[in-house]
Amino acid sequence: MGDVYATPETGPAAARVSLTVDLPHGGRIGPEDIALIEMIARERSIVGAGRALGQSYRKTWLMVDALNRMFESRVVDTFPGRRQAGAEVTDFGRRLVALYRSAERRANATTARALDEIVASLDWRFEAAVPPTAAITETARDAAAADRPD
Repeated sequence: MGDVYATPETGPAAARVSLTVDLPHGGRIGPEDIALIEMIARERSIVGAGRALGQSYRKTWLMVDALNRMFESRVVDTFPGRRQAGAEVTDFGRRLVALYRSAERRANATTARALDEIVASLDWRFEAAVPPTAAITETARDAAAADRPD
């Protein structure tokens, strides 16, 4: 995907909406959940998906467990102890990703003019303390540290 930040030299980057869906029963699904589902589909493994995303196994497993409990249908099927494919995204899981990505595209299209106006108002001297990608890495590192006994 490349660098998401722009500078005065490279020109403005398009702002985009980060979609988090707060569900009526208290559940929540957001970019990190969707990225995990997509990575499990690619890796066919919870361990492999977690590694690819820089997350601890524990965090990855807890996310999968929450996703599977959040809906009436499972999002990911797991096959413990199998030598090959240890996890598989279900038809419902693929549909969930498609619906989320569709809503995300529509949200970005609908808000494009407002976001362009926000970008036009940016102070380019501002430096984010922690870029979003670094925050994800730090979160994964913190989660991994929390998984280790003292």
